[in-house]
Amino acid sequence: MRCLVIEDEAETSNYICKGLREAGYLVTAAATGPDGLDYATSEDWDIIILDRMLPGRIDGLSIVDKLRALGKQTPVIIVSALTTIDARVTGLRGGADDYLSKPFAFSELLARVEALLRRSAPGADSTQLQVADLKLDLRTLRVTRGNKVITLQPREYRLLEYLMRNENQVVTRTMLLESVWDYHFDPQTNVIDVQISRLRAKVDKDFPVMLIHTLRGVGYRMGATPPDDLEYPLA
Repeated sequence: MRCLVIEDEAETSNYICKGLREAGYLVTAAATGPDGLDYATSEDWDIIILDRMLPGRIDGLSIVDKLRALGKQTPVIIVSALTTIDARVTGLRGGADDYLSKPFAFSELLARVEALLRRSAPGADSTQLQVADLKLDLRTLRVTRGNKVITLQPREYRLLEYLMRNENQVVTRTMLLESVWDYHFDPQTNVIDVQISRLRAKVDKDFPVMLIHTLRGVGYRMGATPPDDLEYPLA
């Protein structure tokens, strides 16, 4: 997934770009209105995240307006320090798909990115996640693998859903702590290791193909194909 981040505040831009790259996105950053407009209109992106107020006499709303005038329906999230209802309404009516007020937690931004990508993807109305023969019904919360029904605790369910939504993507400890546990710091416990172990015992035990893989020193990945042992040795 290719993501364009248009943000003039270096700290905020680095925060967003670092998190997206950890989540497996290919990220390009622009720091001014003219640069952002050039990138946005000259290349194809899966999603654009942009600040509303930008230097260079071209603001975020102008970029969205130009995109829509060109017929580009790229999902756009505006991030802005303008937090009033009028500002939000103006941004959404101006063509943005979502509006997130600063400051924000990266986990919320990532969730909104994922939601927009699901909405714009083929088959976006699907209510089922599937990885190999593992299925998760989002309406009934029923989890099966093959003909076996798997019973999960609420936290295990959230963990599995997150892993499945990020199939074949590297998922870091930071991403899991923010998205599944709502921690914005590392509590220095083995809570993730314990939950992954319990989930693996339910999802992978007694099945010939392992789906949950540990990437030592990196994080985790869900998929039917194991990572390259030379690059990501399994724990």
